[in-house]
Amino acid sequence: MELAKTRIRAGVWEGVLTVSGPHRSLPQIEVLHLETPLEGVLVTADDSTPDSYQVKVPIPSALLSDGVQTFLIRTAGDGQTLGSFTIVTGEPLEDDIRAEMDLLRAELDMLKKAFRRHCLETM
Repeated sequence: MELAKTRIRAGVWEGVLTVSGPHRSLPQIEVLHLETPLEGVLVTADDSTPDSYQVKVPIPSALLSDGVQTFLIRTAGDGQTLGSFTIVTGEPLEDDIRAEMDLLRAELDMLKKAFRRHCLETM
């Protein structure tokens, strides 16, 4: 299965799910935000393309707040991740990104030190 985003319009995320292989029936998917399933996810057959389905996910306004909100799209049966989408809002985002970059740099420095130490110890 392959999921491609088409747009977000009027608070609804939309995408196209293409199904291949032996299981071509209507797929059961779920969308999670902070491990909580969203209500109202709609999957309908795309009459113009065989083995394709239109996916519509209404985004509850109560979930939108300052910062980064990530929504995970996966199959309901086996939990296979099909994709995700992220919504970024508010001014504090710039500080969040800088803090995240600082953390990534610190982790990279730690990995470089550990790698150098490993190289010295194995010589």
